[in-house]
Amino acid sequence: MAIVSDEQVIKVLQQYNPWWRTPSAIKEESKPQKRLAYYEALKTLTHKSIRRFAVLSGMRRVGKTTILYQIIEHLIDEGVNPKNILYATFDNPILKLVNVENVLSIYESMYPIEGIQYIFFDEVQYTENWELWMKVIYDSRKDIRLIATGSASPILEKGSADSGTGRWSVLKIPTMSFYEYCRLLDLDLPLLPEDLRLSELPGYGLAQLGDLMNKFIPLQNHFNRYLMIGGFPELVLSDDDAYAQRMLREDVVDKVIKRDVLSLFNIRSPLLMEKLFLYLCMNSTEIFNATTAAKELENISITTIDSYIKALEMSNLIYLAKPMNVGSKGSLKGKPKIFVADAAIRNAVLMIDDVLSDEKELGAMVETTVYKHMVSFYQGSPAQLGYFRKAKDNKKEVDVVVELPRQKILCEVKYRNQSHIAETDAIVELCKDEKSKVTNAFLITKRLDDFGITRHETMVPILRVPAIAFLYILGKTEAEGKNGM
Repeated sequence: MAIVSDEQVIKVLQQYNPWWRTPSAIKEESKPQKRLAYYEALKTLTHKSIRRFAVLSGMRRVGKTTILYQIIEHLIDEGVNPKNILYATFDNPILKLVNVENVLSIYESMYPIEGIQYIFFDEVQYTENWELWMKVIYDSRKDIRLIATGSASPILEKGSADSGTGRWSVLKIPTMSFYEYCRLLDLDLPLLPEDLRLSELPGYGLAQLGDLMNKFIPLQNHFNRYLMIGGFPELVLSDDDAYAQRMLREDVVDKVIKRDVLSLFNIRSPLLMEKLFLYLCMNSTEIFNATTAAKELENISITTIDSYIKALEMSNLIYLAKPMNVGSKGSLKGKPKIFVADAAIRNAVLMIDDVLSDEKELGAMVETTVYKHMVSFYQGSPAQLGYFRKAKDNKKEVDVVVELPRQKILCEVKYRNQSHIAETDAIVELCKDEKSKVTNAFLITKRLDDFGITRHETMVPILRVPAIAFLYILGKTEAEGKNGM
């Protein structure tokens, strides 16, 4: 006897698909502001000549489900029969017990359906053999278009590599950029030159740069709030920031660590995983030494530490930045830097009072935010991202290094009242080194009046640019579909 009856599944599906009865019901679920991933997923779903499924990957609360609802709204507005559209989430305890094939079979038994069916499966990693069923559906059902979402990206990517080659594409969705945050709140956005790129700014004169930076003055308080709340759409729209941070801690961090990570990655010690994540939050932006961490966390094995780190990375909670060679300067080998996936997660876990007045903490938040924006911007491109630290003088470091076939970009974060750097700083030495092949160098500052080319005599100019402007322009360029360029 089946654990779950067809009648139970039908009842759940009817609750999740109110547009079958009232097409306008989708308006209550959808949101007006659309992210870049919406357009990419919609293009994949509706492409005339290339049939592909799409899998959206990202941590909890980044807006994956909202993107599904927005696409469903678009389809209904375009005249698709609402009964030809199925949404189901395998996060539901009943649907968790039913595989993809059975959900689809029960849905098709409910209504007479003609023409193309549009299937939306949420949190698909919770159903067994999802990738095999998606392969079967892709190969045998030419009348189906499908988008799935999941919170554990490598599980999705492994399924994509094993069964999805030529069948579906994985689109990673990070938390919102600062530009997307401003758009979501419907703020008065600064009027910037059309198609402005960060790479153009070194060619600006001081007066031109000053006029540009003045445009960001109205956004300063919003930038501070963005650092605290992060890029989670629901929390951005909240009018209670303290409660939003609590929800971030409980709904994003606790649920991911205590439920998702444990169930998906066979973690034996939930308490140790929590301690490790706290340790990583406390040491975010620092070089990670597994041996040191193993000693400080009850002398556990380095193998266990490495496997838990991998699970956190797979769950989209952290980024690992690897050391990279730049020019003739030997770099540190083997040890990654850890970045929490959004500075607000770190804030919510550590609960530091008045973090905005703590220069060191604020610097770590902005460095985290810069790295996250760069990862998002270069997603899907051939870029390699990491950091540089000189092997023989390990105090010399560049926070972010981006390497492309024809570009090498350095970013150093000095988010403090005085951003001066010495001739002996790593970014200066590398910009003087012909073998480094650096093409762009940015010193990311705090104050909106702290901008312009530094006075160092380098082969490549080092541009001081305030963080608020750097991140806004980068996010805007990405949102315009010119990411990775």
